[in-house]
Formats: sequence, C-alpha cells, structure tokens
Amino acid sequence: MDKAKVISVEKALEMAKSYDYIVTGLGCSGAAAFMSKLHTIADRVQDVMISHCLPLTPPDMEPAEIYKYEYRNSFLVDGWFYAPVMRSSHKNGNMSYIPNHLHLAATRRLDYRKPDIYIGAASMPDKHGYVSLSLSNTYEKRMIEAADLVILEINPNFPYTLGDVQLPLSNVDYLIPVDYKVPEMEDLPFGEKEQAIGRLIAAEVPDGACIQLGIGGIPNAVAEALTDKNDLGVHTEMLTNSMMRLAKRGNINGKRKQLNNGKMVATFAIGSRELYDFMDINPSVAILDGRWVNDPYVIGQNDNQISINTSVEVDLTGQCASESIGFKQISGTGGQADTAIGAQNSKNGKSFIALYSTAIVPDPATGEKKEVSKIVPCLQQGAAVTLHRSDVDRVVTEYGIAELRGTSIRERTERLISIAHPKFREELWEQTYQYGIVYRRR
Repeated sequence: MDKAKVISVEKALEMAKSYDYIVTGLGCSGAAAFMSKLHTIADRVQDVMISHCLPLTPPDMEPAEIYKYEYRNSFLVDGWFYAPVMRSSHKNGNMSYIPNHLHLAATRRLDYRKPDIYIGAASMPDKHGYVSLSLSNTYEKRMIEAADLVILEINPNFPYTLGDVQLPLSNVDYLIPVDYKVPEMEDLPFGEKEQAIGRLIAAEVPDGACIQLGIGGIPNAVAEALTDKNDLGVHTEMLTNSMMRLAKRGNINGKRKQLNNGKMVATFAIGSRELYDFMDINPSVAILDGRWVNDPYVIGQNDNQISINTSVEVDLTGQCASESIGFKQISGTGGQADTAIGAQNSKNGKSFIALYSTAIVPDPATGEKKEVSKIVPCLQQGAAVTLHRSDVDRVVTEYGIAELRGTSIRERTERLISIAHPKFREELWEQTYQYGIVYRRR
C-alpha cells in the first residue's frame, strides 16, 4: 500500500470546498467517519451537495449532523432512498429525494452531474493491491469512475466480497484507515399476519425458483416458509440474513439458474455480522453492478424468477404506493419496479406485492387512532405511484392473493376487494360506485 495515499479524515475534509458535489456509498458502504465529521467544516463552505442512499450509522459512532437545520446553507443532501434520519430531516429544507429506478440510479444521476468527490467504505487491500467495495456496487463503481477525486475508508471489519467490486489501488487517490464496526440490521420479528402472507407466497414458489426478497417482517416470514423448497437460486438487489440462512440450510444452491449458475447475485447487502462473515471471500456470492443486476431484461433471463416486495397501499385499479404516505416521502422506489417487471419477463416468473389488509393511523380530525383499509379506492393525495398498475402482477394480504396480470378494472376491483379486510369490503364496493370505478358487480 502506497503510504503517500494514506491520509486522515481531517485531511480529506480539507479537500471539500463550496459547491462541490460529493457522493458516498449506499447503506453500510457510506463513508461513516467522513460523514460524521462533515459538519465541522460548515462555517467555511456553502451549498455542498451530498448524494447517498439509505445511510446507516455504525453502532460505535455518532450519527452525521449535516441534516440539521443549522447546516442548511452549508449542505444540500439528496438521496436515492430515504432512511429514518432523512425522513425526519426533510422539513429542514436541505433534504430532497431523487426519483429513480435502482438500476438507473447511477447513470441517470451522472447524466445530470458528475461528482467532484467520491468517498466510501472498502475492505483492506489484498496482497495484489486491490480493495473490495465490499457491501455495495449499486452505483459506487460508476461514481468512482466518473469522480475527479476518489477517497476510500479502508476498514478491517468489512468483508472482502467477490464479483465486480474489486478496485486496484491505482484507481484510488487517497485512503483513510478506519476501524469502526459495520452497521448491522437484525431481523424484524413477524407475527400471524406475516406468517399467513408468507405461507400464501411460498405455496406459489416452485423448487428451482430464483428469488428476490427485501427486508422486513413479511420478507422474513416468506423466507421461513421456503425451508421446504429445493434448489432455489438468488438474483436480488439486496442480500439479506434470511437468504444466508436458506443457503446454509441447503435450500439455496443456485444450480438451476440460467445466469450466474451456482451464485447468489446481489448488488448490495445489509444484515448481521454473521451475514458479512458469510460473504467474506465467498465464491458463491457475487456483488455485481446495479445497472446490470436490476435491469428488468437481465432479471427475466432466469426462469421462475420470483419477486417479493411490499407496499403502503394499493388502489382498486392496482396502483401501488410503496414509498410515500401522501406527500411524505418515507423510503424510495428502489428496485420495486425493476424486479416486478423483471420477474414477469421471466419464463413462469411471478411478482408479488405484499401488504397487511389494514393499518392503525391517527384520525386527521381528532388525532385518535383508527383502523383503515390499505386497499383503497384511490391513493392518498400526493402519494407517489411506485409500481404502475400496468406492471402489477399479484397482490397479497393475509386474506389471499389477487392475480391482476391482464385483468380489467372491474376484475381488479372484484379481486382486490376479496382480499381486503372483511369489515371494509362493503364500504369499498360503495366507494367504487361513488367514484365511478365500476357501476355494478357480478
């Protein structure tokens, strides 16, 4: 390792100047040490633009402060996918969402602007003078290739993953040695509703299928219900704990995949320390370029591709609002449209949008909590449509599966109301007449 390239966080901060565009990595791959101290230069810079995605804070570090109101004139923060800190900081006026499909996150952004600085996390260099970008290549390598200045925080706690994430040190301007813990995301618990949804979806998954799962109680319940399946493959945007466990049990081996036979393919990973250890120098795991992994055309080349995503609410025509509650941005499009469309391009592929039939929300007038249907006649005002109704396939609640592919609005209305909570079904029918969605039922 060239010692001339080794610098401190403070030295890296000196390189940032007003009006710079700085990009950092997704999730665990963000430059945590740099980001945690970026606010310290607020008094000498203005309008520094930062782009990142689903930022996570290591357990042994303080969260970044750049999102605070007091720094709104120094830093403008854009994100491809909101994390909790971004949701809570949006009102400060220095936070904005970048609409995107995940497979185009890098290329579309680069069409708009190239980064002055890329700074992200990486593994320690190997004996050949390469580092691994480790836990994400969603957009990172493309940003590195386009950036004027490349700085990596090299960390012995990050796994050395394989795929197309290796980078020669000759392509890196500076290295910051760090030793913080990798951010972890433990499994969310699930109950009877999630188990019911998991069983319904698992019954539709054949042996040899290629799966895509996300994070949360519902995907975890689906994974648990897949433990009697054989020869499963993985082609997913995100590699998770549940997939690792299925692989360790032998349910996942990838031997029936048409692409990357025998390999679990992902573009990023977030999970437990056990997952990161599993990924370290593991030839069965390939972290590949997000532009390729999430391309619907590529996804469709594996037979029996199963895509499983979740949504906030679904209207009776099939529109899925999965990233906002009304005007409030809570997450992002991510790869939902990529994987849903890709699965339907696949021979015998299926795409599932899963959600609970109801939610408990505060009444706007009284503030009292009430139960509402998540299958609705129309989405909330301002809600972003994450998956277009022309691209929806199957919608699942704890009450069943509504197959919508190729159906008319009348047929969709009937099928979606049939999986709504029973106490809301008659009200939903009345609303369909009121709004003119349909005028009679069969």
